[in-house]
Amino acid sequence: MLSLQNISKSFQTDRIETIALSDINLHVNKGEFVSVMGPSGCGKSTLLNIMGLLDQPSSGEVSIDETPITSYKDKQITGLRSQKIGFIFQSFHLIHDLKVLDNVELPLLYRKMSAKERKALAITALEKVGLSARIHHYPTQLSGGQQQRVAIARAIVGKPEILLADEPTGNLDSHMGSEIMSLLESLHQQDNTTIVMVTHDEEMAKRTQRTIRVFDGQLI
Repeated sequence: MLSLQNISKSFQTDRIETIALSDINLHVNKGEFVSVMGPSGCGKSTLLNIMGLLDQPSSGEVSIDETPITSYKDKQITGLRSQKIGFIFQSFHLIHDLKVLDNVELPLLYRKMSAKERKALAITALEKVGLSARIHHYPTQLSGGQQQRVAIARAIVGKPEILLADEPTGNLDSHMGSEIMSLLESLHQQDNTTIVMVTHDEEMAKRTQRTIRVFDGQLI
């Protein structure tokens, strides 16, 4: 489903080169729920960004469905990301001036569909996360857990095959965090969504099928 071969990533400044990832080889199977753990600054988010085609590796090859995307042009990468990948962020990244429904519709603006179709898909996604009664609220009128649910609805509205989550419970208390984790488990089981989740929480990681550990830019 998602494969990384000999992936390395470095960041160059005038004075120093920082190696974020070094020789990463990783395969995530279709329908698998994987957690990624490691200390702060070890390369977890960089790894997730490369998986999600938000960043390009310095060397190595990323493949989705056994198709290498190294030679893809920017427009092709954007299209593939829009069709196949959903993102959930720790800080929600909701637009406070837009109502919940409009926030969830945003990823669909890049697809050729009517406003009516976008609205129907957004409502369906909000129903899945239990927020159909909040579609006309603004993010600031919601709790942190509810805002994360909106962010999840936005991530799944386009029915992606791959869901990438960067510390999705990191800004929530333990109760809300467990609720969000249960929601991700439900999406995984019901829709067979492939999920890769970065987390610092060992208890959350134990609820996934496999845990990958990163240290100093390498898999251990």
